[in-house]
Amino acid sequence: MIKNQYKKGDKKLLNAWALYDWANSAYPLVISSAVFPIYYGALFFDDLYIELLGFNFKNTALISFLTAFAFVILSFITPLLSGIADYMGNKKTFLKTFCYVGSLSCIGLYWFDLNNIYIGLFFYFTALISFWASLVFYNSYLPDIALKHQQDFISAKGYALGYFGSVLLLIFDLSMVLYPSYFGISGENPELIAMRYSFISVGIWWMLFSQYTFYHLPDQNEKKKIIKDVVWNGFRELIEVWNELKNIIVIKKYLIAFFVYSSALQTVLLIAAYFGEQEVNWPKDEKTIGLIVSILLIQLIAMFGAMITSKLSEKFGNIQILILLNLIWALLCIGGYFITEPIEFYIAAAFVGLIMGGIQALSRSTFSKMIPETDNTTSYFSFFDVSQKISIVFGMTLFAFVDQITGSMRTSILVFVFIFLTGALLLKRINIKNY
Repeated sequence: MIKNQYKKGDKKLLNAWALYDWANSAYPLVISSAVFPIYYGALFFDDLYIELLGFNFKNTALISFLTAFAFVILSFITPLLSGIADYMGNKKTFLKTFCYVGSLSCIGLYWFDLNNIYIGLFFYFTALISFWASLVFYNSYLPDIALKHQQDFISAKGYALGYFGSVLLLIFDLSMVLYPSYFGISGENPELIAMRYSFISVGIWWMLFSQYTFYHLPDQNEKKKIIKDVVWNGFRELIEVWNELKNIIVIKKYLIAFFVYSSALQTVLLIAAYFGEQEVNWPKDEKTIGLIVSILLIQLIAMFGAMITSKLSEKFGNIQILILLNLIWALLCIGGYFITEPIEFYIAAAFVGLIMGGIQALSRSTFSKMIPETDNTTSYFSFFDVSQKISIVFGMTLFAFVDQITGSMRTSILVFVFIFLTGALLLKRINIKNY
């Protein structure tokens, strides 16, 4: 029994839910996409290779392998915890827990340097785990709080709020990095110290703004104790969901397509800044500002891209627009192979922003609308989430392997052209009449 002071579809409740995107999006922007990749590249400026656990890793391959391993762990713990959350009715508790652990891990990244490489990688690992684990509980609220006709719009609004809010924080962090003396930051490398302070700002931002969401989302009404059988409920529920999907062919087809194109999508988004840091011929002393401006450009355009895609999906249908977005992504990957100059990187960033928000928001809301009436929405979103995480493991491992073998990130990107085209073909198999 869940206690909820608002009716389903209430605008205040929907806005409170969407605001968590504002709170948590600082992590994927500052940590995953902008400042941390630049900081990480600067640490290895003199040597792109590092010896770790007896192996000699290329720096970008190392972070890719670690990211892939994190998603392996996530694929295991997500159904485990979602099963417990469904039984106990306390998914908000899990959402809050991962929010706080993730926030503190971001703050912990302040101590990441070559003398503390293991500690730094540990905090990177726990921050990544916490961010993605929190999303399955957050996303599972969507069909609980929003009516079907509201889900495309509120999903897009969440992403738009996330892009806008995280851009505000990134502008502040960019000011610190470019003008450290104005913030009282001095030392041998004030720019790098400012970047470390930006990691602290992400942790505070994430923790602070999530409080409004936590206050308004439904609470648990009944107290239940964890019993032995409940621990594995999540996996049993995944099997049950899979069995149910045998009779819901449209979701089964959609999840297969989503798995394929998500492996390329999420990998490209995770490695974009590393690509720009290593493969673009930046003028001297312009790399940092150039990369951050590129990420800002992506975020600002993505905010509008998410809303535009929502409107287009109303007119042409979700699946049709997802097919189009996959084809555009394939073209962008082809273009990415030839990028060498900053202006080319800026143009690519603009196009990425336009379609990034749209494909993410539309993928989430399309799945939400396909789910049958059920009390266990967490189980369905856990299945959706595990599909995405395993796809990222596949994408990041494939990218890291090609990068390590060839020593070039360009060759790795070309592989994703075929993945996006395959995703489009798989989406075309879906009956688009109702979606």
